[in-house]
Amino acid sequence: MNAVFPRIVKSAYRKEPLITILITMGIVDAMIGGLDDSWALFIFGLGTAGTALIIRWLRIKQSPTLQNPEVPVKQLYLPPHSSNSSLPMLSISKKKPPQ
Repeated sequence: MNAVFPRIVKSAYRKEPLITILITMGIVDAMIGGLDDSWALFIFGLGTAGTALIIRWLRIKQSPTLQNPEVPVKQLYLPPHSSNSSLPMLSISKKKPPQ
């Protein structure tokens, strides 16, 4: 649990930082209000977190989802086989080095 929660939070912050900040603020306010018997802060926190979740849900609902993503056609810049003949084999001549 300890290793999973930071990964989820980091992933959420990268995707939508404003929504995640509002959710975090709302949850913290609700916890402080609930533990301190401050019902106004508790309701404000729940309202903030709820509003942020509704905005997030609406954004997900509005974004178009790709049902069947099209595979892009691979563009080849060179032909599969060379049109020229292969290079001749190089041989090492057995000449004596100059003295």
